[in-house]
Amino acid sequence: MTTPLGLAFAAAPRLALFGQRRPAAAPRPRPGVALSHRYRCHRLQPQLAAQTGRAAAASRGAAGVLGRVNNQEDKTAAVRELLLSAEAPPPSAYDTAWVAVVPAAAGSPPAPRYPGCVDWILRSQRRDDGSWGPGGGDPSLRKDALSSTLACVLALATWGVGGDAVARGLRFIGRNWSCVTDGSSDDDAPAGFDVIFPGMVARAIGMGLEIPLVGQADVDAVLRLRDVELDSMAAAASAGGQVAFMAYVGEGLGDLLDWDQAAAVHQRKNGSFFDSPATTAAAAIHGRNDRALAYLDSVVAKFGSAVPTVHPRSAYSRLRMVDTLEKMGISRSFLSEINTTLDMIYRSWLTNDEEIMLDMATCAMAFRLLRLHGYHVSSDGLARFSNESSFHASIQGHLNDTEALLELLKASHVQISEEEMVLESIGSWSSELLEQQLRSGKISRHVDPAEVEHVLKFPFYSNVDRLEHRWNIEHFKKQQGFQMLKSAYRTCDADEEIVSLAVDEFHSCQAAYQEELQCIERWVKEVRVDELDYARVMPLICLFPSASTMFPAELSEARIVAAKTNILATIVDDLFDVGESREEMENLVTLIEMWDAYEQVGFYSERVEIVFRAVYDTSNDIAARAMTVQKRSVIHHIAERWAELARVMMVEAEWRMSGHTPSMEEYMAVAEPSYALGTTVLTFLFFVGPELSEDVVRGPEYGELFRHINICGRLLNDLQSYEREKAQGKINSVLLLAGRRHGGSVEAAKEEVRGIIAASRRALLRMLVRDGGEVPWQVRREFWNISKVVHLLYMEVDGYASPKEMMRASNEVVAEPLRIAGKTKTHTLAESDKLGHAFFS
Repeated sequence: MTTPLGLAFAAAPRLALFGQRRPAAAPRPRPGVALSHRYRCHRLQPQLAAQTGRAAAASRGAAGVLGRVNNQEDKTAAVRELLLSAEAPPPSAYDTAWVAVVPAAAGSPPAPRYPGCVDWILRSQRRDDGSWGPGGGDPSLRKDALSSTLACVLALATWGVGGDAVARGLRFIGRNWSCVTDGSSDDDAPAGFDVIFPGMVARAIGMGLEIPLVGQADVDAVLRLRDVELDSMAAAASAGGQVAFMAYVGEGLGDLLDWDQAAAVHQRKNGSFFDSPATTAAAAIHGRNDRALAYLDSVVAKFGSAVPTVHPRSAYSRLRMVDTLEKMGISRSFLSEINTTLDMIYRSWLTNDEEIMLDMATCAMAFRLLRLHGYHVSSDGLARFSNESSFHASIQGHLNDTEALLELLKASHVQISEEEMVLESIGSWSSELLEQQLRSGKISRHVDPAEVEHVLKFPFYSNVDRLEHRWNIEHFKKQQGFQMLKSAYRTCDADEEIVSLAVDEFHSCQAAYQEELQCIERWVKEVRVDELDYARVMPLICLFPSASTMFPAELSEARIVAAKTNILATIVDDLFDVGESREEMENLVTLIEMWDAYEQVGFYSERVEIVFRAVYDTSNDIAARAMTVQKRSVIHHIAERWAELARVMMVEAEWRMSGHTPSMEEYMAVAEPSYALGTTVLTFLFFVGPELSEDVVRGPEYGELFRHINICGRLLNDLQSYEREKAQGKINSVLLLAGRRHGGSVEAAKEEVRGIIAASRRALLRMLVRDGGEVPWQVRREFWNISKVVHLLYMEVDGYASPKEMMRASNEVVAEPLRIAGKTKTHTLAESDKLGHAFFS
C-alpha cells in the first residue's frame, strides 16, 4: 500500500521560482547559507557549479575566461539598470497625434498647446511608405499603421502644416484601405479600432480631406462598422457590460459621448482617463477638462515631444521584470534590486495607488509577488475582480485580455485561507474563460497559447523550480513581441541579456548535478545497495527532487544528502511492501531501533544486513558532517526518524498480512509517517544553512510542517492508487472514507480527501509567508518545495505516471541541454536510463 519514496519524488516537472522572502520590519533572510567545500561529499570531484560551467572557457586560456566574465557582468549590469530605473516606454505616434490636436488655452491665437508634438510627427513619418507607427511594414500591424497614420494626418491638417506629409499619409491610407473591412482577425486591430478609425474618417471628411483610391461606397462601409459596433456596445451597456470601454474609445465618439458623465466615473486622480493620453486628450478637446490638461502637461513634461500609449506604466513594467527574472531562474543575482522594487510596490499597495489597484494584470501580479515575498497583503485588494461580470464590464473584458486572466488565475493559486473566497471565485471563472479562449483560438496576440495551457495544467503549487525555469527559458522568445492597446508597442525588457544569463546559470547548475550524480552512484556501490535484487535503486530519479528545487551551488551537500536518503527510504519501503518474509521485516525493525547496539541483534539475512548497514553507516556519515553545520550532534534525530519509519511500515505490513481494516484515524496515524518524508526531509534540512536547535526540531511548528507535507503526500498518493490497491487488497484512505462515511460513494470520498489536501496545502503556504516563527524561512521554504513535488507527481495529467516520463523529467533537469535557437537535445531516453542505473518493477 505504501508508495516507495523514490517514486514519490521522481516524476515531477515544473514550478515557479519562489522569490526572496520579505518579512515586514525585519531583515530579509538569505535564500541559502553557503556551505564550505569541505562539507560537501568527500567523494565528489572538487570542481562544481561555476567552475564546471566555465570549463570550456578555461580551456581557451585566461583571457577567454576574463572576457566571458566581463561579458556576463555587463549583461547583469544591464538587467540591473533596467530593473531599478523607471522604464522609458516607446513613443506612440497615435497618442502623440491626439495630444498634438489639443489647442492652446482659450483666448490665445489658434495654435497647438503642445507644438513639440506636432514637430515630432513631422520628423517621424516613414520615408518609404508615408506611414506612422511601430510596425515597420509588419503585415499583422497594418490596422495599427492605418490608425496611427490617420491620427497623425488629422493632427497636421488641424494646424495646417506638413502638406506633403499629409498627402503621403493619405496615399498610404488609400493603398491599404482594404484591410479595414477584409475581415482580418480582431487580434490584429488596435483596441476600439471599429469605433476610433471610422470616427477619424468622419472627421477627415468634415475637414475636406480626400483619401486617394477610396470611393464613397468604401467610406460608407467603414462608417457602418462604427454603427454596428456602437449598437453592440449600447446593448452591452444596457446589460451592465462594456460601459468602461465606451469611455476608453471616447476619441472615436467625439461629441457623441457625455464627457462630463465619463469624467465623473472614469477620470483618475492623476487627471487621466484610463492612463491613456489619447482618451485624455479627447476629454480635454471635447470636454474642456482642466484636470485632463494638467495630466497632459505632466506627460509632455516627462516624455518631451512624444508620449507613450499608456502612462503611468512603471509599476506593471517593474513587476513584470521581477516576475521574469524569477521565472528564468536568475533572480538571486538581483535580490537587492528586487527587494527595492517590491518595497516600492508595497507602499503603493498600502495607499491604494490607482496605477496598481485599477489594472487587473498589475493588481493580480502585485498581490501574488508581494504575498510570496512575505509582505502582508489582503486578498480584499482583488475584491473588485471577484466576479466574472467585473471582467466583462471592463476594458480587459472587451479586449478578451488573456494576460489579465492569466495573472488573476495565478494570483488565485496563492490562497492561504479557506476564508479567502475572493480568490476561490477568481480562480474558478478565470480558468473557465482561459479554457474557452484556448478552445476558440482567441488568445491575445502577445501571449503564447502554450503558456496558457501550461498555467492551467500546472498551478503554482504543483511546479518545481528547475523545470519551470527550463520551460520559460525555452519559450521566452515566444512570449515577446508587440502588445496591443490602442496602439502597438514593445516592452523594453533586456531580452538577450536575460536569456543569456539564464542559459549560463542553468547549464552551470547541470554541470554540478552531473558530478553530484557520479558521487551518488559511487556511494550506491560502496554501500552495496545495488546488489539488492528486489529493490529499485535510482540515483538519477532520487537526485531529481532536490536538484529541481534546491538549485543554488551552495546547496550541493543538501542535494546529495537528500538523494541518498531518498534511495535508502525507497529500498526500506520495498522490503516491507513487496517482501514476503516477516522475519526479515521484524529483524530490520529491531536493528534500527537498537541502532548503536545492533550487534546484540544479529542479521537474519544478507540483504537485511546490506539494508541496515547502508542506513546506519550513511546516517552516521551524514550526521558527522552535519555537526559542523549545526554545531551539535544530530544523529539522535536521524535515528529516531528511521526507527519511526520502520515501525509504521511494519504495522502496514501486518495489516496487509492479517487483513485488518483500521479506522480512518488509525490509518492516518500510521500512513502519514510511512510516507517517509519525515525521514528524508529532516536529514537534508540540516544542510540547508540555518542552525536548528533541539527546541526547534522538537517544537510544534516543525511538527506541523512535517504533518502537513505528509498529509499532502499520502492523500495525493491515495487518490491515484485506490483502484490498484483495492485490487491488491490493500488499505487506502479513499476506500476507508467511501465505506465508512459516504455510503460506498468513491467520488464523495475523493472530494473529501481533496478538501483535506487543500487545507494542508494552504496551511503550508500560510506558514511559509507569515512573519516570524521558530523555524527559519529557508527551512520552511523547503517544506513548501517538497509539497509542490508531491502535488506535481500525483496530478491527473497524462504522462506523469510512467517511468519513462520520470526519467525524462529527471534528465531534463540534470543532463539534457536546453533546447533553444534550433538546438536539439543530446541525451536520449536510453542514455538517461544508463545514466540513472534505474530499473522498475
